[in-house]
Amino acid sequence: SRWEEEKKEDGVKWMQLEHRGPYFVPPYEPLPKDVQFYYDGKPLKLSLATEEIATFYAKMLDHEYTTKETFQNNFFHDWRKEMTSEEQEIIKDLDKCDFGEIHKYFVDKNEARKALPKEEKQKLKEEADKIQEEYGYCILDGHREKIGNFKTEPPGLFRGRGEHPKMGMLKKRIMPEDVIINCSKDSKIPEPPEGHKWKEVRFDNTVTWLASWTENIQNTLKYIMLNPSSKLKGEKDWQKYEVARRLKDVVHTIRAQYRKDWKSKEIKKRQRAVALYFIDKLALRAGNEKEEGETADTVGCCSLRVEHIQLHPQLDGQEHVVEFDFLGKDSIRYYNKVSVEKPVFQNLQLFMKNKDPSDDLFEHLNTNFLNKHLQDLMDGLTAKVFRTYNASITLQEQLKALTNPEDNVAGKLLSYNRANRAVAILCNHQRSIPKTFARSMQVLQEKIDAKKKQVEEAQEEVKKAEDEFKDTKDSKAEVNVEKKKKLLKRLEEQLARMNIQATDKEENKQIALGTSKLNYLDPRITVAWCKKFGIPIEKIYNKTQREKFAWAIDMAGEDFEF
Repeated sequence: SRWEEEKKEDGVKWMQLEHRGPYFVPPYEPLPKDVQFYYDGKPLKLSLATEEIATFYAKMLDHEYTTKETFQNNFFHDWRKEMTSEEQEIIKDLDKCDFGEIHKYFVDKNEARKALPKEEKQKLKEEADKIQEEYGYCILDGHREKIGNFKTEPPGLFRGRGEHPKMGMLKKRIMPEDVIINCSKDSKIPEPPEGHKWKEVRFDNTVTWLASWTENIQNTLKYIMLNPSSKLKGEKDWQKYEVARRLKDVVHTIRAQYRKDWKSKEIKKRQRAVALYFIDKLALRAGNEKEEGETADTVGCCSLRVEHIQLHPQLDGQEHVVEFDFLGKDSIRYYNKVSVEKPVFQNLQLFMKNKDPSDDLFEHLNTNFLNKHLQDLMDGLTAKVFRTYNASITLQEQLKALTNPEDNVAGKLLSYNRANRAVAILCNHQRSIPKTFARSMQVLQEKIDAKKKQVEEAQEEVKKAEDEFKDTKDSKAEVNVEKKKKLLKRLEEQLARMNIQATDKEENKQIALGTSKLNYLDPRITVAWCKKFGIPIEKIYNKTQREKFAWAIDMAGEDFEF
């Protein structure tokens, strides 16, 4: 199997790496003469750079982002920085800017593209395939491997998740001069676009990226990596879940240890033990891993402040309840009320004593101290391994509890999605309700109502046919009864499927299943479940996901246990 080829010495990821470098976004195309920007009711011709940034905002006019004050302020601030001094003199108020014509131009353009005849669409697809063929593959140790994201991100306005304080800021165009290339010394080094040069060319075979640059909003590094279906990525993925599986053998010892530490004489150990309990029980992230220059006030377990939790000796019929409320990764709100064990509750009371709301809850704790302790407990153990372990074990247990072997495929898939939902809730993977949700739900409900009517009519038909057979005892009439019953059964199954779909959709509207499915759940659990219950794997994983998890589909039999 390609997953089990010869191993390289420690730290070395490849011996040969050759590629074309990134594909750069084509330059900006100016607006047609008859599409105008208006300021204070009068048309105003913008310089090319200013016009390009105006189009970014215009394209987003029908999006909720452009109604947010933070987005508007950040956009206007960055836009003014790129204007000519003459434009800065005139354009001083976003409310006086009219992007309506530009917005309409892009909406029409979009519609026209959708309405293209088949041959034209085919032509565009062939052009895209040609670029994919040229830039989308590399040679890695003699294998032709697919590259993940071989295109640089286009310039635009930063969106961010949740209520990100930088939303609306200008994402600048990536130039070859920003890009570091990584390849092997003896390979054909990629040529930069004409008239440009690379920032640097490296020959580092201890990393797996092909190119990198720093983006200007968060100052984080962006990489061009191999596609998830490539051998290197597959191996890395497989190893990640193997580490999480090793935790299964020692988790009982770890839990016994942190329970003991709740009573420790050292406050530092107590704080570490309570934090570890949260990481284990609630799958919280460790925290403290914010990038430099990150201004969003997001926290994880180690960086929780007193103001982020409230203690209730009794609440909603439960004892020792901790109410969490803070912004986690990507500014997604974490809100949860959890009944904890009594010593945890008493320790939290102690940690909060005589502190201000803005004081750290675990002032003796940071991620390094916690991670060093985790490493001592088990080689390779981090807070993320706990998340992966708890997510995967939850999926496996939920599937065992929820799957009814007697159910049809639709019923079993609902059970699978419910198990996946339990994991997404554990990991706090939320999404805002999709804009199209109400409409698509309404369409589905209309289909259900129509199907119900068909079922009622079919029931009438069966009754009629049975009456006719009773009267005539004719073999033709008997065949007719069977035919009508078959049709009724088929319609009833269709209705049941639709009802399941509606339930699934409703339960899913605010939960993002994808993140846990792709990053936290050992795919072998899913593959084994599919094989055991005869569910086609494509009902769970789409084509891209099947490529990413090829190693698991290859390896797992129906009796795989995480």
